[in-house]
Amino acid sequence: MEMMAVDLGLQQPSGFYCHQFLRVPRTLWTQNCILPGLPRGFLRKSSPSMSPSAHFISCPVPSLNGGIMPKRIGLHVMSPDLATPGLAVEFLDAWDDEYNGVIIDTECLPSSANAFASALRASLSNWKLKGKRGLWLKILSEQADLVPIAIQEGFDYHHAEPGYVMLTYWIPNEPCLLPGTPSHQIGVAGFVINDKREVLVVKEKCPCSCSGVWKLPTGYINKYEDIFSGVVREVKEETGVDTVYLEMVAFRHAHRVAFEKSDLLFVCMLKPLSSEIIVDEKEIQDAKWMPVGELIEQPFYQEDHMSKKMIEICNESHENRYHGFTAQQLISKLDGRLTYLYYKGSKQNL
Repeated sequence: MEMMAVDLGLQQPSGFYCHQFLRVPRTLWTQNCILPGLPRGFLRKSSPSMSPSAHFISCPVPSLNGGIMPKRIGLHVMSPDLATPGLAVEFLDAWDDEYNGVIIDTECLPSSANAFASALRASLSNWKLKGKRGLWLKILSEQADLVPIAIQEGFDYHHAEPGYVMLTYWIPNEPCLLPGTPSHQIGVAGFVINDKREVLVVKEKCPCSCSGVWKLPTGYINKYEDIFSGVVREVKEETGVDTVYLEMVAFRHAHRVAFEKSDLLFVCMLKPLSSEIIVDEKEIQDAKWMPVGELIEQPFYQEDHMSKKMIEICNESHENRYHGFTAQQLISKLDGRLTYLYYKGSKQNL
């Protein structure tokens, strides 16, 4: 199946709780030279003597890997198929992606709604004639008046983040192959046990089903945060206890949780580096060290078989009767970055 993988700026109601990258050959559809009196994103008008074919020149622009690459710049004259011969077309600045799609340059969108509407219609006609497939249009908050225009021309909402909304347009008359909006939230739970076989537990300030129950510290990881560092941070924020990640022992996959999204909860073993508890009073009602037997004997765990099983697995891991997933930093050829691989390792390496 043909998919478009892009990162266009493009992942706590539970008792317990894909980075896409872009390697784009920036083949520009329009030129970036701005003449006085013309809004950004517009092409220079051609003279009557200019050929209908585009004349390309080159200028250096930063590449995705930090170097310099030539940027194709052209004066595009409107095709006779689109309008009267000899008139210049005003296309939006954009570049091809590696899936025969187009990414529209957010920084070069016309500020005028009328100018944007005209350039968008001309660009859509051009991309359709050239057999393009998926279109990506990122509109910033300060450009919000352009959103209704794009929607009227056939674009649809993909996702939104603080500061922008992402719109897409699928040109072919066939099922859309563009990747969907992010569908999962990622949470972590930290099982911290000391030499006295006491587990670090909290009571949360919430009206949910686990209200009043002693439970493991949990929370969502932040954007661009690794699982192992996220669980260490959550435990520190809620209890003040410093820890180090040992292994991931289990994960739970649930659906239709917050905002109708799916939810992944990774349960991790942590080794305590300190013992003093400082409660985060904004989120946590209380926190303490509790014997593991006392924790699991609470009525909540006798009725919640999944939560009980999680505690049992963590206890087995502590007793060396179960091995979970360790994290190792490796380089992937896909993006050339150091990322973490979680796999079942040996306890002797911890």
